[in-house]
Amino acid sequence: MIALATDLGVAITLFASTNLDDLFVLIGFFSDPRYRPRQIVAGQFLGIAALVLASLAGALLSLVVPPAWLGLMGLVPITLGLRRLLALRGDEEDDAPARAATLGNALAVAGVTLANGGDNLGIYTPVFATSPGPRLLLFVAVFAVMTGLWLALAHQLVHHRALGAPIRRIGRVATPFVLIGIGVMVLVEAGTVSSFTRWAARG
Repeated sequence: MIALATDLGVAITLFASTNLDDLFVLIGFFSDPRYRPRQIVAGQFLGIAALVLASLAGALLSLVVPPAWLGLMGLVPITLGLRRLLALRGDEEDDAPARAATLGNALAVAGVTLANGGDNLGIYTPVFATSPGPRLLLFVAVFAVMTGLWLALAHQLVHHRALGAPIRRIGRVATPFVLIGIGVMVLVEAGTVSSFTRWAARG
């Protein structure tokens, strides 16, 4: 029982410490009328599931795919952030219902979750590698529950009677810059920028 409680605490701490920034990103998505809640939920679960699978295969991936190439995923949140900046300046809200019906929104959420998952991969991989099967199953179950809690908390904050309106206003303005910042951070930390600079200098 003590071992189970310890493993449970480790799993909760792992998720919370590596997904705190995701909470702010989710608030931004829930603040955007072009994204329906079910698309955000589907995208977030898809992104977290992909991160867990990638972590399980992290050692192999690190041998096969150079980190600089993986860092190109940072272009996903940068692109989304730039599109949102243009949306703030333009009048793209008119076609919100049509856009909300596309699968692309869920994939966009999943893409941002994946791109922002560098710390997840770096922390989950060694923990998973040294964990027996039952502990891995516990971790996966806890991550699924915590993902649901994260989504519920972000949705609740955005739709809070007193806090909802200011959070939505701030979220719509701040989210493009948060997404761009995340993308730049991924590109830099993965060594993509330095690798491209060296390649350009040689060329």
